[in-house]
Amino acid sequence: MAQNLWTHLHWLMVLDEQKSYTRAAERLEISKSAISQKIKELENRAGIALVQRTTRNVRLTEAGKELVNNLKQPFEQIEQSFFSVCDTDGPVRGLVRVTAPVAFGRQHLVPKISEFLKIYPQVRIQLEVSDNIVSLASDGFDLAIRHSDTIPDTCVAIPLCTTRVLLVASPEYLNKRSEPVKPSDLNQHDCIYYPRGTDVPKWTFQKKKIAEEIESVTINGIFAANNSEAIRDAAINDLGIAMLPDFSVQDAIHSGELREVLSDWQIMNEFANNISIVRPYSLKVPKAVTEFSRWLRVQFSLSTTR
Repeated sequence: MAQNLWTHLHWLMVLDEQKSYTRAAERLEISKSAISQKIKELENRAGIALVQRTTRNVRLTEAGKELVNNLKQPFEQIEQSFFSVCDTDGPVRGLVRVTAPVAFGRQHLVPKISEFLKIYPQVRIQLEVSDNIVSLASDGFDLAIRHSDTIPDTCVAIPLCTTRVLLVASPEYLNKRSEPVKPSDLNQHDCIYYPRGTDVPKWTFQKKKIAEEIESVTINGIFAANNSEAIRDAAINDLGIAMLPDFSVQDAIHSGELREVLSDWQIMNEFANNISIVRPYSLKVPKAVTEFSRWLRVQFSLSTTR
């Protein structure tokens, strides 16, 4: 009788990990109704509720938590035993869930994904673009592309590429308002910025050839947004001078829609200088995840986001 419960127990563990029937079903590559049915069957067999269902998410009852905690080590041992005898030369297949910043994901990651999927047709990639930092474990992602210098201790970070911050404006705006030659000139300009809570926005600059020369400028403007593509488009539409990562504006600079300003000054403490591939730490990483990470590193070493 117990052997008939292996699937039920495994699916309960995945449900606990994903905190959502929808995400658990995607992870297992089954229907939402199938996993729901299995959990009901397991609860009927146990004679006790194992899952608390709410309108927002799914949580286990105390009995469910105890059961999952007791199962973790045995299932990890089974998984390790299975992978140890798997044919490592087999085809690359499976689902890879990825999260990435909106601008980087849309402009630079999607073209790389398209080429990867042509080479590995048995892999499926699910990409979620968001400028919010999500939890890989609780949200069920295999990989994150992070524009950040802060990586959780429970994750492994693989350098992907470097990036830098630019100040840009449209030629039409600069023709009307004149081009700034030093940071303090920004006081006379409309600046487009990322809102940082209720703090008064301030940009800090360091002279590239004179490290000791640092200027901080309180800026003002008529538009702010929490998305780099929105800020870029506002700058293209002549709303002011914008501070943005290079990967978000390189195409607009090449096309002449935007122009870099104050290029002799380095912008400090606004964005990270590196983009990394981040994944949860695990003794055994799925082959599709490993191969996709390797592919991205190779592709970005052959190209640049600048």
